Amino acid sequence: MTFLGTGAAGGVPRYGCPCVACERARLDPAHARRPCSAVIESGRTRVLLDGGLVDLHERFVPGTLDAIVLTHFHPDHVQGLFHLRWGFGARLPVYGPPDSQGCADLYQHPGLLEFRALAAFEPVTIGELTLTPLPLVHSKITFGYAVESAAAARFAYLTDTIGLPPPTERFLAGWGAHGLAVDCSYPPKSDPRNHNDWTTALALVDRLQPGRAWLTHISHNVDAWLMGSGEAPARALVASDGQQIELRPDGAGAP
Repeated sequence: MTFLGTGAAGGVPRYGCPCVACERARLDPAHARRPCSAVIESGRTRVLLDGGLVDLHERFVPGTLDAIVLTHFHPDHVQGLFHLRWGFGARLPVYGPPDSQGCADLYQHPGLLEFRALAAFEPVTIGELTLTPLPLVHSKITFGYAVESAAAARFAYLTDTIGLPPPTERFLAGWGAHGLAVDCSYPPKSDPRNHNDWTTALALVDRLQPGRAWLTHISHNVDAWLMGSGEAPARALVASDGQQIELRPDGAGAP
């Protein structure tokens, strides 16, 4: 799995923001955070999780993606599809939650995109990968995904959520060894909404006990906090753009 983007909406650096995290990212692109997305590969299968990167049409030449799987239809997770859809060639399956509103006119003018609605807890197999949609808690209908390879490596991708619905947490608790990427959009705060803060994200990690956990959907506020008083705990790593992980059946994963 490769984290293509690990940023919250607005990314890092945030336009016009003078905070220490945004200034650092301007000086050193290694600290930049693009729209939250990832690509998972197993054998000859290649699946993109979320389509928020605006250069999808340049990153992936035709025929190199088996499918795109969306967590939800907020713009920072689908904006790259608006250009991609006008391409030529074979239809490209795009799986996602059953959101009748979608985003703008994507449903009305899909071009080469073939939208397919998923149902909660009903797995879909794409090549050598099986993905189970897991309901999350967000302002728009949103799925996380429990992803399993043919070699039994398991990874849960849970972005854009505040906590977890009990059925999703029960599923993951009984799923067996797995790695985990989880939303962490805010530094510790008293009343997080729509997204986990640092405290909520780490509480989820503690309860689920994954083999290895990564925090993603990181805002400039989290980066600035970490640069100051924050300290990354051993039980979860802060993901970065371009980071690649070799997933293993024990859930630990290795860089």
